[in-house]
Amino acid sequence: MKRYRLFAVVLISMLLSVSFDAVAQELQCSVEVNSSSIEGTNKSVFNALQESISEYLNETKWSNMVFAPPEKIDCRLFLTVKEYADDRVKGDLQLQLIRPVFNSTYTTTLFNFKDTKIEFDYREGDPLIFNEGSWGSNLTGILDFYAYLFLALDSDSFSPRGGQPYFDKMATVVQLAQSSGETGWRTFEDTRNRSALLSSFTDSNTGMIRDLFYQYHRKGLDEMATSPDKGRAAVTSSLQAVADIYKNAPMSVALSLFRDAKLDELVNIYSKAPQTERELVYDLLKDIYPTDGERLEKIRKPDDL
Repeated sequence: MKRYRLFAVVLISMLLSVSFDAVAQELQCSVEVNSSSIEGTNKSVFNALQESISEYLNETKWSNMVFAPPEKIDCRLFLTVKEYADDRVKGDLQLQLIRPVFNSTYTTTLFNFKDTKIEFDYREGDPLIFNEGSWGSNLTGILDFYAYLFLALDSDSFSPRGGQPYFDKMATVVQLAQSSGETGWRTFEDTRNRSALLSSFTDSNTGMIRDLFYQYHRKGLDEMATSPDKGRAAVTSSLQAVADIYKNAPMSVALSLFRDAKLDELVNIYSKAPQTERELVYDLLKDIYPTDGERLEKIRKPDDL
């Protein structure tokens, strides 16, 4: 599915008199800040934080590409504040990235992840300022990292490793962050922090997940509306990357990223597949995800749904 972004923006500008700035930004991101567990604090600070994050993500120009409004990347951030003292926010950040599927009304989840290492300083009224290539604050660093990740994964799903420029930008953010001493960025700090997340897409042992993104979505799901068997076969072929990652790096966060985004979807994809194909997928995934046996069994035996 090619995106004729430049043509679309010119056409929309001519017909609807929409300004260039209104269609330039890439993200359409829903943001929610939940502070229900915090007592004795003026809630206006969290309302201001939610508005500031939303404006920062949706009004910053993250790339040289031009997106018409219908093409903007659909993403969601849900920040749960667990502690707030001395202007220091601590909590969890749930992130989700959604992609439309060609020739259908169906949308698919590209990324579904909880970052549990969220800490940053924030006072009501603090401006969030985008400075590419330099370190501003841990909050803007976190937002920059995930904005680039959204662009990278979306691009990878439309063209082979098309997200490379954004992975490069993520690497710069991580390098700057590691110099800051903030938590959640340090190499080998844990297997699910932001450094590990970047490595899961860029290391040679696990980087084949990026090839999966293209084959699974562009060659697989996008083809299924017109050719279900052909599209499903491409999805099946793409799953070999999961087995390769498990062989090379069984503790990689890439495996849980795939599970959380795709296992339920695979149940639907193979609901009408031949038994041999369902058995093949089940056998490939069962040892990788031993605690998800119930879901995997639904792939093998869809009639039991």
